Amino acid sequence: MIRIAICDDVPDELQHLSSLTRRYLGEHELDAEVCTFAHPDALLDALATKSFHLYLLDIVMPMVSGLELGQEIRRVDREAQIVYTTTEPQFALRAYAAQPLAYLVKPIAEAPLFEALALAVAKADVHDDRTFRVKSGDGLRVLRLADIACCEYQDHTAAVTLRDGDRIVSRTFRESFAEHCAPLLEDRRFVQCHAAYVVNLRHVERFSRDSFSLRHGKLVPIAEKRYAAVRDAYLDDLAGRP
Repeated sequence: MIRIAICDDVPDELQHLSSLTRRYLGEHELDAEVCTFAHPDALLDALATKSFHLYLLDIVMPMVSGLELGQEIRRVDREAQIVYTTTEPQFALRAYAAQPLAYLVKPIAEAPLFEALALAVAKADVHDDRTFRVKSGDGLRVLRLADIACCEYQDHTAAVTLRDGDRIVSRTFRESFAEHCAPLLEDRRFVQCHAAYVVNLRHVERFSRDSFSLRHGKLVPIAEKRYAAVRDAYLDDLAGRP
């Protein structure tokens, strides 16, 4: 399923864009979830617990502009596709700070929007529903890999920190931490940067010689002997992102 967020503070424009998008999805028989937001703050609040493959953003909005919204989305999600819509073509150059897929000038016509949607669907990793199972005191939790920020070893348990800052602690286990985290480490987004830490590189905000800083302020240490391999993995991941 492809998840699409549409944000526009003008009700008629929001309805028009939503209607065209749903028409495209219907014509191409695509399984999708379309969420509409009449204010950028509402979309920012949703980002704390939800992610989207595609964002259709108006640029001229109150309080938080579409440009600022796009940059905030890029801060938490470097892989999502962004399409800007606006009545003001002069914003085009500034918009590219968020690496948008397309820039559409209102009134939005069917043909250019459908072309942008086709490209977004082709680029979106809609099948990325790989999961990691955590047996906690509350029962079995099945977590999407994309939602895991890091995993930390704590006295024969694993504390998993999610993208929204929530933490889930597993039951005790006998295998090594690396063996326990093997399903994570099979995914190139994850790297074991320390004997007691595995980090999702897509949730890293800053990288230094001795630590990663995650988007919720958590610091994840990097072992000195692992630095070279971790640095190379981080740079390779950056180079491979959209």
